[in-house]
Amino acid sequence: MKNHILAIESSCDDSSIAIINKDDFSLLFESKISQENEHSKYGGVVPELASRLHTKALADILEKCQKHFDKLCAIAVTNEPGLSVSLIGGISMAKTLSLALNLPLIAINHLRGHVYSLFLNEEAKFDMGILLVSGGHTMLFHVDDKAKIKLIAKSDDDSLGESFDKVAKMMNLGYPGGAVIENLAKKAKKKSLKFSIPLSSTKELKYSFSGLKNQVRLELLKHENLDESTRAEVAFAFEEAALSHIMQKLKLAFELYRFKSFGIVGGASANLNLRSKVLTLCKLYECELKLAPLKYCSDNAFMIARAACEDYKKKNFVSLSDDIMRSKSVNLDYI
Repeated sequence: MKNHILAIESSCDDSSIAIINKDDFSLLFESKISQENEHSKYGGVVPELASRLHTKALADILEKCQKHFDKLCAIAVTNEPGLSVSLIGGISMAKTLSLALNLPLIAINHLRGHVYSLFLNEEAKFDMGILLVSGGHTMLFHVDDKAKIKLIAKSDDDSLGESFDKVAKMMNLGYPGGAVIENLAKKAKKKSLKFSIPLSSTKELKYSFSGLKNQVRLELLKHENLDESTRAEVAFAFEEAALSHIMQKLKLAFELYRFKSFGIVGGASANLNLRSKVLTLCKLYECELKLAPLKYCSDNAFMIARAACEDYKKKNFVSLSDDIMRSKSVNLDYI
């Protein structure tokens, strides 16, 4: 029975392929190759390097899952948003497979994939608020029971994940910065350093992290030699201000929307302090908290495959001749 969907994810610096049973969402194959070590010495992702690494990594992974080809019913691929030079590697492979195996092609916005990371092995149940925090995005939206999205708030500049990466780079801590800053902050002892919380004087629902990042930069300039203790104090003060900013705006949104269910997705949702703070907020408003498994917070093909199951039901396929990197779904009009 041909009921398996093969999905490819290559939106940034992770090469990933997964195969899922569209009927029960069981994961049949999964492999992911990270490029973190290669990019770490540059303090961030180098697009040209990422593109070259995807070419080899995706081919190596695909070779491992050929035994599943006879049961495939569709090919899915991340088509946006992301680094164009990274996306094109996965899209080219997906189109080739679609043509060679005569299978329909499904294009998935990887932000939709993150939403479905909340429902990897189960039916999706919406009418919920969702906070998406990653290296590229900070977005808060409401998904109604018809699976229609309403954007509530977003960052006007840096994303939460990006700000963690940039602060880590300022202190020469490598890339990615999320886990490094979170772990370093735990070592702070004095905890006397304070950064102002962005947009705390306004009730406008939006995020901004560039000013906070600049506060960190100015603080670091005061120190000729950064020792471990100073780095820990800066990391703690930064994380505290960044998460307080997230939570202040979330509280405003909870007052307005009275969510009955709420989810956190994206790479930065792996931050345990953030999870704890949101859990406390949800308990206060008697709201159920839905979390993606830590393993699937960052970009991965399993979530792309899971989202593709929904598109397969609707026969939402794309043509091989389409320039799918310019799809209308970038506006997240549906999930």
